[in-house]
Amino acid sequence: MRKKLYVGNLSYKATEDDLKDLFKEFETVTEVNLVTDRATGRSRGFGFVEFSSDEDADKAINSLNGKMFQDREIVVNEARPPKNTGHRRY
Repeated sequence: MRKKLYVGNLSYKATEDDLKDLFKEFETVTEVNLVTDRATGRSRGFGFVEFSSDEDADKAINSLNGKMFQDREIVVNEARPPKNTGHRRY
């Protein structure tokens, strides 16, 4: 089963390639997605990393949560499903 991790408190200068490099030691990374502002294209300071192995995802949480990355202490934990607020975006 796939497990998605939330990666927060990232530097606004961080790129998807930076995230890929950060998680490269975990071989089962299947997808990296850095969330950006639609209008400016600038990073919003968080992203998601998906793993094909729950074991590797748990290892990534244990080894990277609270680690300094680009002068910021990052947060790495299991992603929660999006909230259904009932609002639609058009």
